[in-house]
Amino acid sequence: MTVQLLKLGFLASRNGSSARAICEAIQRGELSAEARLMVSNRRDAGALDWARTQGLPSLWAPTVGDPDAADARLAEAMRAHGVNLIILSGYLRHLGPRTLEAFKGRILNIHPGPLPEFGGEGMYGRRVHEAVIDAGVSRSAIVIHGVDEVYDRGPELTRRWVDVEPGDTVDSLESRVTALEPVFFVETLKRLSEGVLVLA
Repeated sequence: MTVQLLKLGFLASRNGSSARAICEAIQRGELSAEARLMVSNRRDAGALDWARTQGLPSLWAPTVGDPDAADARLAEAMRAHGVNLIILSGYLRHLGPRTLEAFKGRILNIHPGPLPEFGGEGMYGRRVHEAVIDAGVSRSAIVIHGVDEVYDRGPELTRRWVDVEPGDTVDSLESRVTALEPVFFVETLKRLSEGVLVLA
């Protein structure tokens, strides 16, 4: 079996929990990958502080004010660090055309609910779990999908179903899904590196 080395760039607006889990899996030798760069649109993001403690190159790239310049800077930074796959880990900004074109088919996001039913602009985090509970469905899902110019529209790579249990609240469902997301992302990247999954 030929294993592909993934050269990962991360985008995170807050703590970057999945990014951290992925980096820790790399450090343990469980994932054939290299962490190349951590980027956030927020100067105070916990993900940037964490990256600095790990010796992982990091970049603050604010998008407010001049999104075109931020897009160009992001695309160039990812290229300069040799990234071949971008991972969104709670990144709450729309990606610009330069980054989308430079890494077409090489950007992955994780979504905490079934798509397309519970996706789209403004549907992230707790809002997704609220919508799932309000809809009365019997199960939710964690979906890893490609990223394009429309929120949550990119091709689905894989999903993990999560039962909505009797008596579930938004808090309990959110807690269960949040705990599963980082592990699922690591497992998915392993399958990608091993060729079991293939990007569209």
